[in-house]
Amino acid sequence: MAYQKINFTPVLAVCLIGFFINSHLLIAQETPDAMRATKNNLFRAGAATSNITPFLGGGLVGNFGTPPPATHVHDELHARCLVLDDGATKLMFIVADIIGMNSDLIAEAKRLINKETNIPVENILISAIHTHSATSAQGEGDKRGQWNSDRSFDDYQKFLIRRFADCARIALNNLEPSRVGWGAGSVTQHVFVRRWKMKPGTPMPNPFGGQDKVVMNPGVGNPDLLEPAGKPDPEVSFISVKSTNGKPIALLANYSLHYVGGVPNNHISADYFAVFANRIMELLKAEKQDPPFVGIMSNGTSGNVNNINFRGPAEKNPPYAKMKLVADDVASEVFRVCSTIRYHDWVPLRAAQEELTLKIRKPDQKMIARAEMVLARPDSVKPVHRHEKTYAERTLRMLEWPDNVNIVMQAFRIGDLGVAAIPFETFAETGMEIKAKSPFKPTFTIELANGSYGYLPTPEQHTLGGYETWLGTNKVETDASVKIVSTLLKLFDRMK
Repeated sequence: MAYQKINFTPVLAVCLIGFFINSHLLIAQETPDAMRATKNNLFRAGAATSNITPFLGGGLVGNFGTPPPATHVHDELHARCLVLDDGATKLMFIVADIIGMNSDLIAEAKRLINKETNIPVENILISAIHTHSATSAQGEGDKRGQWNSDRSFDDYQKFLIRRFADCARIALNNLEPSRVGWGAGSVTQHVFVRRWKMKPGTPMPNPFGGQDKVVMNPGVGNPDLLEPAGKPDPEVSFISVKSTNGKPIALLANYSLHYVGGVPNNHISADYFAVFANRIMELLKAEKQDPPFVGIMSNGTSGNVNNINFRGPAEKNPPYAKMKLVADDVASEVFRVCSTIRYHDWVPLRAAQEELTLKIRKPDQKMIARAEMVLARPDSVKPVHRHEKTYAERTLRMLEWPDNVNIVMQAFRIGDLGVAAIPFETFAETGMEIKAKSPFKPTFTIELANGSYGYLPTPEQHTLGGYETWLGTNKVETDASVKIVSTLLKLFDRMK
């Protein structure tokens, strides 16, 4: 019998190839998401909403004085969630129809979401839209604005925490293969800086017995107007996700407009944010889908911006009319840009988070003495400012705060897009600085995210005074915005 000489080199190679193929199949079965991210580039997205409307009867916060009781629900309040998944990393946005939330509530919601979904807390971003037509999620009565050291939650806060976690789980249930895109448009006609420099000699008293250099909301057509103390950011940025067969799944937008208002005193409403969500769904022809399309509008850097043109004629609008106009214009611009953007089959997702320690502003002895005098003074004495007693109370309340506070700074990367998160009502110039200096283009900032610590003027704006800089309205050191921008840029660099 003749024997054929066998070359073992190719046989060995085939065996080795087979071994590696089988090994990779086993790994793929054990960690399918990670393998798809590197081998098949599968990207998924899911979205959901949860109803967070409070009971009628609670006080509607957002203005000075005693909060009026809610007697009517014009539109239900919601938590709106978007989850993105690149196969190895998940990012989660939750935007709530609330004026603001304390960091301890958000931390507890993230803890629960992490427990029930295994998504890391640093990958979860929770923010408020800042509607002025909702009940408080920061405690009731004297608890609002105070330093909460006992970490206890009232019934509505517990309800919110549970609903945020439910919304997260439903969005994860709705994950499906998707494509993602992003873009930015411009809507200039609805954003105006509300802080104004006035003509020389114009009285500008503040509640502390001094004079400011700017006035907030000086009145439409005021003859003493000189110039606005800053510039608004007219850009509307957005993230859009759709299924691989083209069905719209969700769209998360960001516009630097404080809120619109025009809501009757006793009505609950999510303001223009909710109107936008419904209108963009109509424009995308995404009604009556299963699972439902989710439109989301987050609040950008709008701490010094509203929708009042103080140089223009006075407007008289029926309830809800102005917010509908604003939402329609913003949604139309987003829809226009949507048709021009590139959708990606897969992009990398990253998250970075860091705690930043800031000093708390405290009143000096002179301010304390004046506050005590104002509160002891009989009501028959004419005040130098109509909010003198309110700020006397706020001045003394700041003594209860700790010397320092640790705030959560957070950033996301979605492909070439950057998203920053700041737990303050942030001035537009800070948001535009972040956009200009970020290594990711485009970039946008979500304010009132991961907490609510009051207003965040820049150091330059602090020198001008005005409502947003007053102690009690602003709670942290005057150069806090500089430290926040620096920290966010470091987080962005970490994700490059």
